[in-house]
Amino acid sequence: MRKEKHVQEELSKGVNQDVNQECLINPAVTDHLTEILREGARRMLAMAIEAEVEEFVNNHQNLKDAQGHQAIVRNGYLPERDLLTGLGLIPVTVPRVRDQRKDAAEPIRFTSGILPKYLRKTKNMEELIPWLYLKGISTNDFPEAHRGPVGSRCPRPLPPDHLPVESQVAGGVQCVEAKRPFSETLRLLVGWGVYLNTRMEERTCVLVIIGATQDGTKELLALEDGFRESEQSWKEVLLDLKQRGLTVGPLCAVGDGALGFWKALLQIFGKTHPQRCWMHKTANILNYLPKSVQGKAKDDIHEIWMAETKEDAEKAFDHFLHKYQAKYPKATDCLKKDREALLTFYDFPAEHWKHLRTTNPVESTLATVRLRTDKTKNCGSRVTVLSMVLQLFLSAEKRWRRLNGVPRLAEVVEGVIFVDGIRQKEDAA
Repeated sequence: MRKEKHVQEELSKGVNQDVNQECLINPAVTDHLTEILREGARRMLAMAIEAEVEEFVNNHQNLKDAQGHQAIVRNGYLPERDLLTGLGLIPVTVPRVRDQRKDAAEPIRFTSGILPKYLRKTKNMEELIPWLYLKGISTNDFPEAHRGPVGSRCPRPLPPDHLPVESQVAGGVQCVEAKRPFSETLRLLVGWGVYLNTRMEERTCVLVIIGATQDGTKELLALEDGFRESEQSWKEVLLDLKQRGLTVGPLCAVGDGALGFWKALLQIFGKTHPQRCWMHKTANILNYLPKSVQGKAKDDIHEIWMAETKEDAEKAFDHFLHKYQAKYPKATDCLKKDREALLTFYDFPAEHWKHLRTTNPVESTLATVRLRTDKTKNCGSRVTVLSMVLQLFLSAEKRWRRLNGVPRLAEVVEGVIFVDGIRQKEDAA
């Protein structure tokens, strides 16, 4: 009780006087309540640390040096440092303790349990900054958004390195890469590269892989940065998946036209069936056509991948090539070079077609990733950008819908043959 009363008296003596003086010196300070809270927090923290040091010295008062003097004594203060809190920057000083025993094998050192060595920000700020990247950036005013929680006295936004590589983030992932182990139950891979408009060291690409398990659940498997979408970069990602438990290759992989992904997939999981994304292929084809023709050409492309059977799709495919070959050979060449990979989905259950024909079910995640990275392009480094992208994907992962026709997955694994999406009955013999 006496100690609590002493703390209250100390706070009441100087808080108002210090705040009033600062307001007179700095007219920009108008939030008196915040200043009072900050000054009170500073004083209480200093008193708590002083009490901690005093208790530490008293606990070792019976320890003597060679001359019979007390071995553990106070020795001034460490240099002042600023602690970033929800109230802003608070200056703190920690007392220094010295062990005077020259013959001691291991000198006794004091480490504050309240204010550990090298601590620069409180735990709530550690957790706030990643979520600020995730939720709070919709405009270009990133410094303004930063000053909201930490106060106007913080001279500049946190440097990129303030977000550690192994910071604790949602979903149990503890590093920039999604290094979660998994079993041999993955049946579908969706892989693509995301080019971000950020100020990074080199022109890099974030490589993302999403998988679907045997129960139809989609989950983020890998998120790493690579040099463009090269074969070597994708090979490293796929080898990492294999090392983490994916010893049996997925049944099907969906992706865009990145040659590096398909080359690496063939080397690591040679039996996985490739399926090209129709949305990316359609956009690539339309780039070779004039705008006056794109509307009709798009309808003709829809006739291919929306056909009920593979035979009808083949006919629509040939019709497109015959219709546009003479005038627009680049467009038809773009389509026919991936003919087999574009029609792979017909060999799988019809319930799965909407998940196999395109990567668009997860494209909405990319939209919010690009939005955030565009707005924070001058506030990012490799570590901060990858951390932000990982947070965004983990947040979106909670809303991903399961695959349709989950019972069909087990049938595909067992080797049941599907033709035009329909299960084929075994011969009576």
